[in-house]
Amino acid sequence: MSSNVRALEPVRSLHAHSGRPERAEVEAAVRTILRWTGDDPDRDGLVETPARVARALEEAFVGYTQDPAQVLQKSFDEIEGYDEMIVLRGVRFESHCEHHMAPILGRAWVAYVPTSRVVGISKLARVVEIYAKRLQIQERLTAQVANTINDVLKPKGVAVVVKATHHCMTTRGVHKPDTDLVTSRMLGCFRDDPQLRREFLGTTV
Repeated sequence: MSSNVRALEPVRSLHAHSGRPERAEVEAAVRTILRWTGDDPDRDGLVETPARVARALEEAFVGYTQDPAQVLQKSFDEIEGYDEMIVLRGVRFESHCEHHMAPILGRAWVAYVPTSRVVGISKLARVVEIYAKRLQIQERLTAQVANTINDVLKPKGVAVVVKATHHCMTTRGVHKPDTDLVTSRMLGCFRDDPQLRREFLGTTV
């Protein structure tokens, strides 16, 4: 199974699941949670909360309905032989951890060395955004972004670094608010060439 197929599995499984709840069921579930907290979902301040939460969740997890590989399909081959590293730095994203559904707030650095074509820089940011808008662990997010760019663009190499703060450990659990997690994935020339890898990592400081 190719990495690109692996990357798209969440999209496929969601739409293949015939029991996906309707919005009304989601709102009813939020009302249940409000009652479980000890509050009254029918009081003025909370009566519209279930609908608001459903809309917020729809926005937070819109990535399940989008295909990141498709985003990269439009590329440009008139590059005058350009074959140096391309880096998009500090792409901000918001995600949610799959263990507690707590926010993950971070930035991604995405680089590749083209062969014969390049892609619009906004498309790299869109790939990060699509994978972030799903329930995630940071390690998988990092790998998915790199694998998809590698599979679609067929570059000489891809490098991704992600730095993020996880609220599942900063605002709950061990309560360590000054920590962040750094993950990376190096493919092709970034894995094989230590000097190129150092050059890329220097852009993430």
